[in-house]
Amino acid sequence: MRPENLKTRIFLDGADPEETRQVLKALGFLDGQTTNPSLIAKNPAAQAHKVAGNKFSGTAIYEFYKELCQELAALLPQGSISIEVYGDAKTTTEAMLTQARQFDTWIKNAHIKLPTTAAGLEAASVLVGEGRRVNMTLVFSQEQAAAVYAATKGARRGAVFLSPFIGRLDDRGENGMDLIRHILRMYQASDGHVEVLTASVRSMEHLLCALSIGSDIITAPYKLLMAWAEAGIPIPGPDYAYAPGNLAPIPDEGLPLDKPWQEYAIGHPLTDSGMVKFSEDWNGLIDMSS
Repeated sequence: MRPENLKTRIFLDGADPEETRQVLKALGFLDGQTTNPSLIAKNPAAQAHKVAGNKFSGTAIYEFYKELCQELAALLPQGSISIEVYGDAKTTTEAMLTQARQFDTWIKNAHIKLPTTAAGLEAASVLVGEGRRVNMTLVFSQEQAAAVYAATKGARRGAVFLSPFIGRLDDRGENGMDLIRHILRMYQASDGHVEVLTASVRSMEHLLCALSIGSDIITAPYKLLMAWAEAGIPIPGPDYAYAPGNLAPIPDEGLPLDKPWQEYAIGHPLTDSGMVKFSEDWNGLIDMSS
């Protein structure tokens, strides 16, 4: 049963429907699920296929992804399922749009994940104009968050998710939770059409802090959500004390939200490296000779 004082929506970050079933049973609720190419590569059926020495054809991998998303959507018919486009440094806006429009036909509750790059932002602007829903991923800066807001202006609330990756900022010695705080503050004066989806959640402390500061949505891996359920689904108040340890603080940039998206500094090395990792994991499943 969902606790009455839980305002944040909870998503599972994963691509194994059996995990979805177990989390639903343990929590008694689940508001959605996020997938990405690396998670698809870890799916047990995909792993078994690979271990057997097999690879998917270019067509078969998308059919596999489609069937997986349809199974997740059946488990979470009122929730959101994030489906990620293939994106590397060479992927054009048009290529992303072609994928996005195809994915949006798979299920009725899709959010299409796009990288927060120039090509991804341009695609997002077109897609929300068509009435589609997007999840802008691999976000590591306030500049990127401001650009997402500007690129999707006019979208209805619920149509745009923003996914800052806190764990990967922690990995390089920066306090990723600071970024979540600053983006939430920056969006307070906005029209509210972009919702913050805290991602790359690595620990119970990450989860509890994101709850305490009022993240709109949190996506977390199976083991963490099961541990949260086992702990009794604790929901901290705004006075929760998060201990960042030796992580360096990230300053609040105090950005305005009224500029064209092209005027924000959207490049970030972690976005670039994230795209490389996702594309390598995806390509590792495919028989490139087919």
